[in-house]
Amino acid sequence: MNQNGSEQKHYIDQYLREDRMPHIWCPGCGLGSILHCFLSSLIKSGIDMDKVVVVSGIGCTGRAAGYVKLDSFHTTHGRAIPFATGLKIANPELQVVVFSGDGDLIAIGGNHLIHAARRNIDMTVICVNNFNYGMTGGQLGPTTPLGARTQTSPIGNYERPFSLPYLAAASGAVYVARWTSMHVRRLEQTITEALLKRGFRFIEVIAPCPTTYGRRNRQPTGLDQMRYYRENSIIRHGADPKDVDIDLNGKIIVGKFIDIERPTYSDLLDEVMQRAFGTELPKDDTSKEEATVVGSAPK
Repeated sequence: MNQNGSEQKHYIDQYLREDRMPHIWCPGCGLGSILHCFLSSLIKSGIDMDKVVVVSGIGCTGRAAGYVKLDSFHTTHGRAIPFATGLKIANPELQVVVFSGDGDLIAIGGNHLIHAARRNIDMTVICVNNFNYGMTGGQLGPTTPLGARTQTSPIGNYERPFSLPYLAAASGAVYVARWTSMHVRRLEQTITEALLKRGFRFIEVIAPCPTTYGRRNRQPTGLDQMRYYRENSIIRHGADPKDVDIDLNGKIIVGKFIDIERPTYSDLLDEVMQRAFGTELPKDDTSKEEATVVGSAPK
């Protein structure tokens, strides 16, 4: 309410589905501030909101697709990226954003991630990493640090985790960055920059999960985890992704690590089709023999 007693709207309210509120996220979770950064970045980027599509999978982060008042899809577990790939190929004018969690994108969806990066599909992937499967009770995940306690590793994790920036960069991503949910201004700037770039862009956001991960690892509240981020984050733009592993309660290297140019999947597809068929693709009624003649190499 403002001083006149009338209701005062926040500038991002127009892009939130108020009928879905209150949300299901726990107190201390970083997802609210990350979603705010994302919507604020969309507004500041100047992108046509009618061409924005948000795709999520399953998990706490996956609920974001249902909270935004944009074209959005809440897909099956691990399938956010292939679904987003189909949208982008079918309509290249769309601004496709995948907004999902580490369990969804890196565990069951890991194979899709590496191949989308390899192909350089034109999309932005925001991966919120809270080091465990938060929605289903706090099980061990593919990003859980060595030694960390979870529901399924009560005496400490002994499976070596993925370093997400290294995985994305090694797979071919043209833009790779990492921030925590504490770095709201820097995260907002990074998402804005990524939205305006072409190719496969990957942003990891380290976020608190006090309910399941934090309380098992001496960070029982969201404030404890935010204090940890403030005291242990080191900004190092241009760092080699192979050197940004996160140890249990160790330092967190954040910043923009990769920003390069490379032809996208659509660019290369268009080039091949142009070379094979000229300015026009074969018509639907073109026979197999005719299509072979049109696409054959000069003798």
